[in-house]
Amino acid sequence: MTYIVNDSCIKCKYTDCVEVCPVDCFYEGENMLVIHPDECIDCGVCEPECPVEAIKPDTEPGLEKWLGLNREFSEKWPNITAKKAAPLDADDYKDKKGKLEAYFSDKPGDGD
Repeated sequence: MTYIVNDSCIKCKYTDCVEVCPVDCFYEGENMLVIHPDECIDCGVCEPECPVEAIKPDTEPGLEKWLGLNREFSEKWPNITAKKAAPLDADDYKDKKGKLEAYFSDKPGDGD
């Protein structure tokens, strides 16, 4: 088992989860974070820290595509190990649906 980040993170990119991760397995894209599934130790401390509930265990049904997306982009994006301020408009996107199709960016973030 590992944890994944889903589309609830897109355009919100709160980094509270990064601050509590004991193994620094988060990677930063332009407008979301992902978890490297081979680095995650399945401790679960990140899950309750996410204010938009974007972090889920990969054992939940229907998350296979998110496991693949997290794996792919954690290999391409820079590692992030410190909390950053969320985007100024993050709250505007908290409850939006269909964010993967509408807003996902494959561009890397800044990392640390």
